[in-house]
Amino acid sequence: MSACLFTVVCGELAAAPPPFLNFRGLLTHRDQTVKVVCFGDSVTGVYYHTGGRRAYTDLVKIALEKTKPRATIEAVNAGTSGNTTRDALARIETDVLAHQPALVTVMFGLNDMTRVPLEEFRENLTKIIHLCRDAGAEVLLCTPNSVYDTKGRPQVVLEKYVEAVHQVGRAEQVEVADCYAAFQSLRSRDEFAWALLMSDEIHPNLDGHKLIAEEIVQAVIGRRVLLKDLPVSTPPMPWTKGKLQQRQPIHVLAMPPYDGQIKVAIRRRYPNADIKVTPWETAGKTLGDIEAQAKSIRELAPDLVIVAVPIEKTASSREQFVRTYSWILNYSLSFGQRTWDVVVVDPALEGELRDAQQRAQARLVRDLVRAQDLPLIPRSDESKARAAGSITEWVGTQFEDTTPGAPTKPPAPRE
Repeated sequence: MSACLFTVVCGELAAAPPPFLNFRGLLTHRDQTVKVVCFGDSVTGVYYHTGGRRAYTDLVKIALEKTKPRATIEAVNAGTSGNTTRDALARIETDVLAHQPALVTVMFGLNDMTRVPLEEFRENLTKIIHLCRDAGAEVLLCTPNSVYDTKGRPQVVLEKYVEAVHQVGRAEQVEVADCYAAFQSLRSRDEFAWALLMSDEIHPNLDGHKLIAEEIVQAVIGRRVLLKDLPVSTPPMPWTKGKLQQRQPIHVLAMPPYDGQIKVAIRRRYPNADIKVTPWETAGKTLGDIEAQAKSIRELAPDLVIVAVPIEKTASSREQFVRTYSWILNYSLSFGQRTWDVVVVDPALEGELRDAQQRAQARLVRDLVRAQDLPLIPRSDESKARAAGSITEWVGTQFEDTTPGAPTKPPAPRE
């Protein structure tokens, strides 16, 4: 829903100038960096639900560069987990305005609905708009994504906060990127397709963030830029590779049989590496048991996690499989920006899939892994490839030195 495009001049209705004229003009310059700050809560920030390496802020930059190749765009992620608009006002000077952005996107509501009264939410959004405008930035309001209907976040309450965003947009003549409507439109057509955009009950996975970025960019430049086929983040194992190059010991948590194979695969490239491998046992465990085991991974803080859920592990429905498998991936990742690597093994790597149900489940796993922006060890030969050979080959290619003499440093842990 767009904000009101009319204003009163000398008692008469006059057309307001089209939104984002200044920002669009800046995108045509080669010699100027255009800054975009995406301001929000954990959905905006870089956390486990998107794989821990990027979120919709990064995708907005990619989409803008696709349509405006002359532009130099800097996208700043100002999303913090648990934040409400109260928290936003407390940190807007340092986290947003200090960057001197040309555009600020504002997405709050999922936490406000649990502890900030509706009227205060509207007032806080209005204050955010005024502060950004006073600093010379244009503003785009964004409604939050839709979520699973839970006791903590009932759908009926969320919809009131979504409408409040539109009300503020109309009152302040600010455009609104209606991400909530985009998610709900898909949900009304295909509930399962909507579920595949969600990493958990609240947060979208990276596929969901692609939809958010598409809505934002369309609102800003008036053109849809599709991001569906955006490849997974590379390199696949920067943390592990960095530690190996610096001759530091690494700790690997791996599901069998890859707990035995991974050490051999790594030592093909780093023969003197100090490698500790902890098996993540799956034998005799249900899919739910494996999810429960995954909850302890963050306490271990490994350097590499290899997820290889046996194809025989099923759930009561495909919807339940998606939610449980997604949580296995979520718990395998560090909470915030990625401070260890997670790699998933294609279910077909161990051998032929027996029937149509297993083949469908394998396709679903591949979709979930890609949607989480995680690397997948594929089957190198679709006929009769041996798993050990495939994992050794794949690991070897990831550890090739593309820039000799310039070791990859593992990212610093996030505070």
